[in-house]
Parts: sequence; structure tokens; C-alpha cells
Amino acid sequence: MNRRQSQILDLLTQNKKMKVTELSDILSVSQVTIRKDLCTLEDSGIIIREHGYAKLNESDDINNRLAYHYDIKQKIAEKVVKSIDDGETIMIESGSCCALVALEIAKTKKDITLITNSAFIADYIRKVGNIRIILLGGEYQEESQVMVGPITRKCAEGFFVDKLFIGTDGFTKETGFTGNDYMRSETVKDMAKQASNVIIVTDSVKFEQKGVVSLLDTDKVSHVYTDSNMPYEIEEYLIQNEIDVIKTEQ
Repeated sequence: MNRRQSQILDLLTQNKKMKVTELSDILSVSQVTIRKDLCTLEDSGIIIREHGYAKLNESDDINNRLAYHYDIKQKIAEKVVKSIDDGETIMIESGSCCALVALEIAKTKKDITLITNSAFIADYIRKVGNIRIILLGGEYQEESQVMVGPITRKCAEGFFVDKLFIGTDGFTKETGFTGNDYMRSETVKDMAKQASNVIIVTDSVKFEQKGVVSLLDTDKVSHVYTDSNMPYEIEEYLIQNEIDVIKTEQ
């Protein structure tokens, strides 16, 4: 995805629905160019095109989150994947940043085995690269397209990995990392027991928010990948707690 396409997503995130002519005027390119960009975005499932209009795909929650700060999340994903070697087996949970990490792995790495509870991620990367996908079973949550619950825990117990990548819905010094869904958060805790390193991948906005349920205590996390807008006091706190903080460049 190029910079202009990321700008289109930002505009649609702000306005929900826009005319092709409006996008053309704002971005100072021809309507033909805008239509080509919209075709690319529609193929990825992030937007829906109508006659003379484009809007976000509101039928899928993860696609909506992918559209929000896409360019920032893509840079985070590229930074994350530099830490992964060909031939590794990794575990990854659901979320927009995690989806882009999985896609970048599929595009750039070889002989990777990816274990996930996300049906969305499994479908998102299935036609890209040469990657082995193991989808954990469990109770299916339709909105987030993830498997949760005791069956997912039982499936995860059969694997031991070096790295688990997860997102977060918030963080404070007092609560640690937090989520917005109890069942998903419990499943993350179950998956974390099977990994030597639990790695948070998220845009810095989440460090200004607090979820409603506990996700993971600070001491359970080894690395955080985020962007350069991370609050300084939070970065210092995480470093003091022996967490490696890796930020993208502006």
C-alpha cells in the first residue's frame, strides 16, 4: 500500500464515506488514479466502492481497525518482522497490527509455521507466500473472528514457541496491559503460557487508553513494538521493568 492509499484510508476513517471527486481534489491527483487506488483497497477488503463513492467496510471490525492509522501500523509490522528468522514457528493473536505482522511475515519470510486463534488472519494471508498456518479451535467470536474459550486453551497447550505476538487495547502503570473483551483476554493469557517471549505490537494511541479487563501484567511481556509517539514516561516505565521497547522512526 502506497502513501496515497494510506491517506485515503485516513480520510475515510474521518468521514466514513467520500466521493471520488472529493478524494481527487484533496489529494491533487486525477479521478482515474483515485479509482485505481480504491480498486486496490477494495481488493484488500478494507473499503467498499459504490457509484462515485467509497466507504469503509463496516461489516468487519478488524477491517475497520486496519484502516485506522494503517501507515503507522505497517511500519510497526515491518520492524517486527526483522526479528523473525526463516524457519521459525511463532504464535500470533488477533488484531489489526497482528494481521499486518502476519501478512509481512508471509510476504518476506520462508518456511514459517504460524499458529493463531484468528480466523481473520488465517484467511487474510492464505494466498500470500509460502507459510504453514495452524488455526486453533474453540468458540468462534463473529465480530472479531477469533477462537476463544477452553477448547482454544486445550489446543494451544500442544505447542511451545519462542515468540507470541499480541495486541492490546490499553495500558497503565497500575493495571498493566488491558483488553476490552474478557474471553479474548483469557485466551491471550492461555496462549502466553506456551511462549518464551510475549511481544506486544500496537500503535502508541493504546498507551493513552485503558481497557475494561486485565490482559497481561507488565512482567509477563518481554518486548513492545510501537511508533515514535509513545509517551516518554510510559517508555521509561517499561524499560525500568526490563521490557525492550522498539519504536519506528517518524
